[in-house]
Amino acid sequence: MPLYAWKPEFSVNIKIIDQQHRRLVDSINNLHDAMKTAINNDVVSKIVEDLTAYADTHFITEEDFFVQYGYPKLEAHKREHDRFRAKAAEFKKQLQEGHIALSIDMSMFLFDWLNDHILKMDKAYTAFLNAKGVV
Repeated sequence: MPLYAWKPEFSVNIKIIDQQHRRLVDSINNLHDAMKTAINNDVVSKIVEDLTAYADTHFITEEDFFVQYGYPKLEAHKREHDRFRAKAAEFKKQLQEGHIALSIDMSMFLFDWLNDHILKMDKAYTAFLNAKGVV
């Protein structure tokens, strides 16, 4: 059973962003599955690397929309993206040092962060971007 299930209420009514969110959810579930089955640290590290690289691609997509359409909460939203990047870098460093036990902490951080981020921060821009014709 996946750690994180996509729900219709997660949709921000912007096709590309919803697709990216779904891929992030899938990546978090893949990471969780890899850690549950005690796959070696190199495999977990590769999944974390792929997940964080894709998250960065997603953040750039959002931030480009924000700049293009003058989203007034750009800076606050970007700070949350930067917080994620910093935490992900910390997890990657700890994994490289062999701290596989942090896997549960990392899974829960990703679960909580994505859930909170989509339902609060991302939902806040839905009406603004939709009104600008972004769907």
